[in-house]
Amino acid sequence: MFAIDAGVQNKVGAAEYGLYYSLLSFSYLFNILLDLGINNFTTKNVAQHPNLMAKYIGKIAGLRLLLLVLYGTITFLIAYLIGYNASVYPMLFVLIFQQFFISMIAYFRSYLSGMLLFKLDALLSVLDRLILIFLCGYLLYFSTGVDFKIQHFVWIQFSCYVFSFLVGLILVLVNIGKIRVAINKSISFIIIRDSLPYAILIILMALFTRVDSVMLERMLDDGATQVGYYAQGFRLIDAFFVVAMLFSNLLLPIFSRMIKLKEDVVDLFKMASKLLVWGALGLAIFCFWNAKELLQLIYTNDIEHSAPPFQFLAFTFVSMCVVLIYGTYLTALGAMKQLNSIAAIGLVVNVLLNVILIPKMGVMGVATSTLVTQTCVAFSQMVVVNRILKIRFELKSSISFVVYVVVLVGGMYLLNEQPLKTVYDLILVALSVVLFKVIDLKSFVQILKTKE
Repeated sequence: MFAIDAGVQNKVGAAEYGLYYSLLSFSYLFNILLDLGINNFTTKNVAQHPNLMAKYIGKIAGLRLLLLVLYGTITFLIAYLIGYNASVYPMLFVLIFQQFFISMIAYFRSYLSGMLLFKLDALLSVLDRLILIFLCGYLLYFSTGVDFKIQHFVWIQFSCYVFSFLVGLILVLVNIGKIRVAINKSISFIIIRDSLPYAILIILMALFTRVDSVMLERMLDDGATQVGYYAQGFRLIDAFFVVAMLFSNLLLPIFSRMIKLKEDVVDLFKMASKLLVWGALGLAIFCFWNAKELLQLIYTNDIEHSAPPFQFLAFTFVSMCVVLIYGTYLTALGAMKQLNSIAAIGLVVNVLLNVILIPKMGVMGVATSTLVTQTCVAFSQMVVVNRILKIRFELKSSISFVVYVVVLVGGMYLLNEQPLKTVYDLILVALSVVLFKVIDLKSFVQILKTKE
């Protein structure tokens, strides 16, 4: 993410990378059409019926090809309707097929995971990025005489996915045997029917998290450059979010089990919220006061343009963590109607704010829209979950939270003029996390025991 992806942006500049980032985000908008729950269906049923699922792989592969046609047609049609220039179609075409290969790699991994071949699953999960690091890293940092363009990155990345796809196909064939690709209507119907509510949610979430950069690039004359500024800040938020996602993935099976056994989840919920949300807030405040210093560690250009939106996006990360926890509980509860309703409202709010703010504020308009949207979604999910769990207001916890925020904000404000302020701010965050018991190791160990 930082050595390669950020390195590419440093080489090609904000405008060239911004156009690529916009098209990549656009290709993500409807990529759920390539899956529609197939991977979850496969992982579950391969583990339960390994002999039966071996003969289904060809039928599901046939459905995958049909979904590729649907996904590609819709993506190109919308690209035409919103006015993408024909010159970007070749790159978009590559990105569409790249999404297909990514989905197929995930599909092969679901088979390997279902057959409990976890080492092969782990190998396939990192193979494409491992090759990318070597190939692209060589061109970026060691090759001389190469005028690196974004097309180099796109084609190298695409080739890595194709190679991983072929390796995955071979691994599955070795463990399953010969397959015959076909389309089975009954199996396809069952998968799509059972997964439709989750697919709708994923589409809505993808739209209001990825549509920002697409709208920014489309609505402004220098939109591609503005997207480049946005991408520099969002890349760090993306990295933080990956770590937070690991925690939510741990919580989902725990919540599901406790709900099934009708156990009280309130204590676990409060502990998880304090660990993730308070921790995210400390990180956000640190990023706000040290935005330029952090970005300068990664990028060589456009820091003054990317730092202000990054400061807004840092607080967006707090709302994203709230959504992770509360959304994970609602998912475990099976409350798909509430989740889809909130996501639909979030999409409407996001699009309307972008339409209003982008012409006036450019990249800052997108950052503002993202912050407001994520906050609205987070607050809505909090209201729904608090009503379900009947979580009571706790004065002591609220006062502790306010003091925690005041200590961090006040401390960093006072340290702002110090020569080593970033180091002091980092120490302040670490001390605050310990003193306010944001990280409770005993409770975390209890989570692991609960999972077992």
